[in-house]
Amino acid sequence: MPEATKVDAPVAVITGGGRGMGAAIARELGSRGYRLALMSPSGSAEALAAELDGLGLKGSTENAADLEALVSGALDRFGRIDAVVNHTGHPPKGDLVDIADENWARGNEMMLLPVVRMARLATPTMLRQGRGAFLNITTFAAFEPTLKFPVSCAYRAAVGAYTKLYADRYAADNIRMNALLPGYIDSLDYTAETAATIPMKRIGTVAEIAKTAAFLLSDDAGYITGQNVRVDGGITRHV
Repeated sequence: MPEATKVDAPVAVITGGGRGMGAAIARELGSRGYRLALMSPSGSAEALAAELDGLGLKGSTENAADLEALVSGALDRFGRIDAVVNHTGHPPKGDLVDIADENWARGNEMMLLPVVRMARLATPTMLRQGRGAFLNITTFAAFEPTLKFPVSCAYRAAVGAYTKLYADRYAADNIRMNALLPGYIDSLDYTAETAATIPMKRIGTVAEIAKTAAFLLSDDAGYITGQNVRVDGGITRHV
């Protein structure tokens, strides 16, 4: 029987799981025997899930009902949830003091509330199982903010704070939560000039993000929780 169809194989739920880093994480976890429940707004998660023999839904992380459908769908099909990857979209940009209230509010809906809601939805199952792991994909700029992405920086930093709060609350229950902070990754098109600003002098790959994500969700990282792990080629400066 293929590894991914075994009834005792772990289950990973991934939002934004149809393209880019989310899809790479899905493929990596699938190759390691995880059964997968994927969601994306474009329908690409449905196509990838069909390829990987998983569950695929079309939906938005900004919609609480869509998140509920993803978690309930995973439980209905697989009976358990071992890992949750929160991979959300790109928020509005703009000059700092010119960003309208509705765009700040949308940033909250896009980046922070989905993490809170997924924790609320999946934690009871993990408590019953006696284990689980969350991974929140944010950005290297969460703790070294840039005026290029004000809304993203503010709310990704909030996700970092929530990550630590959740980790403290549920560590004794063997449920972990970490954040992964990618630098410039080849899921987007970057110029040679951007690469030159990175100490490693190259753009990172989605495969590198996926392998780091798989490690942080695995038992090999069983004593790591509440951390914000930078995978950025050395571009951030703080120590």
